[in-house]
Amino acid sequence: MTLALLIAIPLTGALVSAVGGRSTVVARVIALAASLGTAGVAAVVWRAYASSAEALTYEFTIEGAGSFLRLAADGLSVPLVALTALLGIIAVLASWNVERIGAHMSLLLALEAAVIGVFLAADLILFYVAWEAVLIPMFFLIGGWGHENRRYAAMKFFIYTFAGSALMLVGLVLLVVLGGTGTGMPATPLPIEPASQTLVFWLLAAGFLVKIPVVPLHTWLPDAHVEAPTAGSIMLAGVMLKMGAYGIARISIPYTPDAFAAAAPILAALGVIGIVYGAAMALGQSDLKRLVAYSSVAHMGFVVLGLASGTQLGLQGAMLGMVSHGLVAGLLFFLVGALYERAHTRDIRAFGGLGVTVPRWATIFVVASFASLGLPGLSGFPGEFASIVAGFGRFGFVIAIAGIGIVLAGAYTLRAVRLVVHGEPAATLVDGVEAAALRDLDARELLIAVPLVALIVALGIWPRLVTDIAAATLGALASLAGTVS
Repeated sequence: MTLALLIAIPLTGALVSAVGGRSTVVARVIALAASLGTAGVAAVVWRAYASSAEALTYEFTIEGAGSFLRLAADGLSVPLVALTALLGIIAVLASWNVERIGAHMSLLLALEAAVIGVFLAADLILFYVAWEAVLIPMFFLIGGWGHENRRYAAMKFFIYTFAGSALMLVGLVLLVVLGGTGTGMPATPLPIEPASQTLVFWLLAAGFLVKIPVVPLHTWLPDAHVEAPTAGSIMLAGVMLKMGAYGIARISIPYTPDAFAAAAPILAALGVIGIVYGAAMALGQSDLKRLVAYSSVAHMGFVVLGLASGTQLGLQGAMLGMVSHGLVAGLLFFLVGALYERAHTRDIRAFGGLGVTVPRWATIFVVASFASLGLPGLSGFPGEFASIVAGFGRFGFVIAIAGIGIVLAGAYTLRAVRLVVHGEPAATLVDGVEAAALRDLDARELLIAVPLVALIVALGIWPRLVTDIAAATLGALASLAGTVS
């Protein structure tokens, strides 16, 4: 029943917010209570799994109709559920002053429920339903609360991801037909016939790779991030991009291990291309939010590279990369949104000297930027290092090409920090806003940022916070990924 609460609480909050959230105070209280309740249950699930190392399951059965809802949580899903619950609170607090707050909070909570549904689904049909359900609230969040080109970005996001999902659905149907074991996802799924695996693998990959996204299927992402409201960007970068990598680990590797092994060099190449391309594009951006969006392409490239290695070290690197990127990107998008609310611009060239004018904002921005850079001691380093080492072990020195992306990451990060934080403060920004009059982060905003900074530091110093709880599941996946008929 505990697992069902992870979906039921935010979904109930979404319904209540939609019906009775016209009052700003009521909408805030409902959304915050629902997100805190979800996080509390996620903490209970984390502790229960950590103490037993056995998958937690829940099944709701209707007499005469069979199983209606099958959920499971293991070392692959528990960290991502916890990340989703945490960022759900952050997104709610970041949306404290939005217009039409009841509808906004309702969509935000519905999005959280759908994403958690993807991570907990123990049934292929439920997995697909939750996967598609994610699109609806995000589409309306972008289209209803985004910036100037929000409708274009929302439609592009929907078309890209829905097209990938349609192909994924075909793959899931074939999986059920060829597997012959029903729609359930057992702890150790039986692989389908090797002769059929390649077709199924690439149909599934069409949906997963668009969601990550890999280059060249990434073009919806920068537009969606730039136009989305702050909370939408936090959830999009923080957890939605992880759904694609999760799908590869949860479905592609166990059900199509031979095809995955054959496709591993292609996935590794896509990962390396994403690392280099994302960093190169980020270096050329003047819009701070678009810079963070392209950096997400690069960081998810490390996740794909770790997955492609198929080793336990690589899978650990991918898991660490997903959790770290969720924390760091969530923090960066929050900071950029907070700055935009004050300055009405995201143009890097318009700023300067924010270390003097808004020192709290600047300090946290520097920490988040260095974590994104992969500075040792912060959360970005362990996962990316593990993915690179695993990639070298599996694919050889061709992985050294990813080093170009690492150098470019240093360049775009330090450029942004230099132009925004250091130098002489600009006299005026846009719309007559005086830089000297910018307001620093308040108590609510510090309540958002400081816990994320603490987790970024903790994960950088002690990555076993995540790898220990995921070890058994990732070890089983690594042995499946290494099986070639």
